Amino acid sequence: MDNLLTDRQFWVNYWESKTGLSVNIPANYLFHKELASIINTQNVKTAIELGGFPGYYAVFLKKYFKLDVTLLDYFVHQPVTNSLLQANNLKESDIHIIETDLFNHKEVQQYDLVLSCGLIEHFNDTADIIQRHIDFVKPGGTLFITLPNFKALNGWFQKSFDKDNYDKHNISCMDPDLLAGICQSAGLKVKQAKYFGYFSLWLENEKQKPAGVRLFKKSVWLAGKLFTKVFAFNSRQLSPYIILEAVKPK
Repeated sequence: MDNLLTDRQFWVNYWESKTGLSVNIPANYLFHKELASIINTQNVKTAIELGGFPGYYAVFLKKYFKLDVTLLDYFVHQPVTNSLLQANNLKESDIHIIETDLFNHKEVQQYDLVLSCGLIEHFNDTADIIQRHIDFVKPGGTLFITLPNFKALNGWFQKSFDKDNYDKHNISCMDPDLLAGICQSAGLKVKQAKYFGYFSLWLENEKQKPAGVRLFKKSVWLAGKLFTKVFAFNSRQLSPYIILEAVKPK
């Protein structure tokens, strides 16, 4: 089976369908506490975001932590990234950009922090794509991976109302124990592998969905938010994300 669940044209179409990409990244951006803890305790100076176009986390790390940051993706539309940098009072030179296919990239520099947010689930061979992340991690450095949890209610929404998008994801990899096991087998020390977040729902290009779908999604979203405000806990059934943090031995 082909390892790729998407191709370059998919991502060209995906990003060309988006508007409002140049946003001001806030200090409390998603996963900010986890990233701050890694940076402050591990003396992180360099970082690379894999598969991260237009570079939200690269911008976040440069803007708030002044790291030496690189963005690697096999689709980078430079004007979009430049506009994002400008929206966050950064210069074009503040982020190193590598536009390449991760599977053909030979000259691998290593970094204190290697992260991807929503990348590994687009590949069938989870161990292989994680190993490609690990190759970028310095000895003593940290690997930080996040991905959506489509085994939760949010996944049912994707499958029911956006099957094409759902089918672009490897659902079987959405398992913290599986991810932890892959890292342990590669010799890393797993700091955490868990479901993350109390509840959320989203649909790609939601404004293009029928009004009934949008209303139903909003109703369930509100009900879920009220429920998890009272009963706040991470769970496979409701948490929208999975996070993995592991350290490579020195």
